[in-house]
Amino acid sequence: MMSIRRVSYFAIGVCMFGAITVSPPGSVGEAATPAKAYFAGGCFWCMEEAFEKVEGVVSVVSGYMGGTVSDPTYEQVSAGRTGHAEAVEVSYDPAKVSYQKLLEAFWRNIDPVTPNAQFCDHGSQYRSAVFYGTEEEQRLSEESKSSIERSKRFSAPIVTQLVKASTFYPAEDYHQDYYKKNPVRYKYYKFSCGRAQRLEALWGKS
Repeated sequence: MMSIRRVSYFAIGVCMFGAITVSPPGSVGEAATPAKAYFAGGCFWCMEEAFEKVEGVVSVVSGYMGGTVSDPTYEQVSAGRTGHAEAVEVSYDPAKVSYQKLLEAFWRNIDPVTPNAQFCDHGSQYRSAVFYGTEEEQRLSEESKSSIERSKRFSAPIVTQLVKASTFYPAEDYHQDYYKKNPVRYKYYKFSCGRAQRLEALWGKS
């Protein structure tokens, strides 16, 4: 998932989407907009796969959040020049899945004790973070982190960031649903990166 690996996979142009501003959660009806939540857990391909398995999640978009450059490209972010983290925008139906459940899914799919890295990917662009959009999301994310700390599951401190959400920039089109569009390459990356193995060591078998 590192820049060199990805460049070798892609010799294609990129199609950038426009920036999306963070909106607070709301109810989902026939004409309503799904609530949105934002998380960073290393490779956004893998976080897409993880969240799209959660019942009540409507869609997941890979992108960038937490940096200082407008409309960043993958090349800029992966080089660590923008301050952004690879992140996902999770659109969900709060009548079917709560923000607490999304937090549970998030923690179970990251390494919360390794700073500025996730699995084989290293650099601040691969840091883990919860980007909360409201005071309620901030409270719930802080409670979930404190609960894990109190459990004494880990001997090392939890370094996952809990920070206010900023502008979310969708990643280039070829990153969206990568695990579906390129299953062989994705499975090879995920296995060679040791993601599943490390998650099992941290959290046990799911």
